[in-house]
Amino acid sequence: MKKSIMTLTVAGLVGFGTTFGGYAAKTEAESISKLKGEQSKIQNQRSDVKSNLNSVNDKINTIKDQQADVKSEMKRIDYAIEDATNKINEKTAKIEETKAEIAKLQEEVEVLKERIKARNEILKERARSYQETGGLVNYLDVIMGASSFSDFIDRANAVATIMQADQEIIRKQEADKKELEEKQTQVKNDLASLQTMLAELQTLNKQLAAQKAEKDKLLASLVTQEQEEQEHMMDLKEQEQILAAQEAAIQKAIKMEQEAQAKAAEEARKKAASTGSSSSAGSSNSGGGASSGATPGVSSGYWTQPAVGVLSSGFGGRGSETHFGVDIANRTKVPILAAADGVVIKSYYSSSYGNCIFVSHSINGQVYTTVYAHMSQRIAGNGAVVKKGQQIGVMGNTGASRGQHLHFELHKGPWTQDKRYAINPVGIVPLP
Repeated sequence: MKKSIMTLTVAGLVGFGTTFGGYAAKTEAESISKLKGEQSKIQNQRSDVKSNLNSVNDKINTIKDQQADVKSEMKRIDYAIEDATNKINEKTAKIEETKAEIAKLQEEVEVLKERIKARNEILKERARSYQETGGLVNYLDVIMGASSFSDFIDRANAVATIMQADQEIIRKQEADKKELEEKQTQVKNDLASLQTMLAELQTLNKQLAAQKAEKDKLLASLVTQEQEEQEHMMDLKEQEQILAAQEAAIQKAIKMEQEAQAKAAEEARKKAASTGSSSSAGSSNSGGGASSGATPGVSSGYWTQPAVGVLSSGFGGRGSETHFGVDIANRTKVPILAAADGVVIKSYYSSSYGNCIFVSHSINGQVYTTVYAHMSQRIAGNGAVVKKGQQIGVMGNTGASRGQHLHFELHKGPWTQDKRYAINPVGIVPLP
């Protein structure tokens, strides 16, 4: 079965041990009252299951809303990543441009250095000349040595030009030194700016990647939660279906019991009215469906063997697990029989049981449930009234099965997910 929380509250159905009639009036009334009580319990359980279904549905809707929010946030992050990528490309291009500018600037710096170096040589030469000739005094000698006024003017202009040229050299030297310092500072600042941009881009990339990874993880978690809730909902729906089937089976049992009481009362009236006259009533409901292979003889008493074959696995511990039933194996297709009179609660396909049928029995006031699993074919449907020894299916290998066999369970009470009421059928139900 699925990982469900299913609990089958099996109805205390009518006593199918021999016939549907033959009870005392008081016993019959108590039987109907008990059935109605069980029906009321199942109705309450169905109400609880429906409430749980609504709750699970609300959870699923909430999870879907959360998924939508996460997807929206992931879309925003994707846009942010796209924008950051574009900016990275732009800044990368800018970095290349800046590197080219830096290379050009470095060339200009080298030119400035050469110019400064050349001027330094000229100024050194001037300084040596001053030291050797006395500097300005020499210029006066040049001027005063003029032979005429015109020569004096020419000499004065020449000296002024030379002095102006020296001052221009000094001015340009200072300007170039200042430009050199500015350009060297600019190069340093540009490099620092590039390093800062690269660091910011790397940080942004890491942050966006971390955000995306976090959202991916959250979305995966929400998807898992939704799957779990969907499975829970499927289990609850299956449980609700089984409870509905049990309720229908009880309703049928109540009707049958009422008909049996009416028939018994009518027979008693006729017997009292006509001495020596008797009528007998019987009820039979044999199952249809073709069968192949041998069938065990129908035993006397309440129980009969459900199938012919070899008892391949018993009840109890089996490896690390507990086997809550017995296995009857056979290589040929053989009919599966109802082990006692009863009503089919559920006939369906289960992922673990395969084709399976649950049957409820009431024997001497005790409710029993039998399970027939791994069948290749199911003949009895939901709500069917079956007689002891009636064929309800064909042995198979469906569901979680290894080899053709019948997995047969006997529960003293209802079938539950934890199989708390499972008992060893050996000594109670005839077996191979």
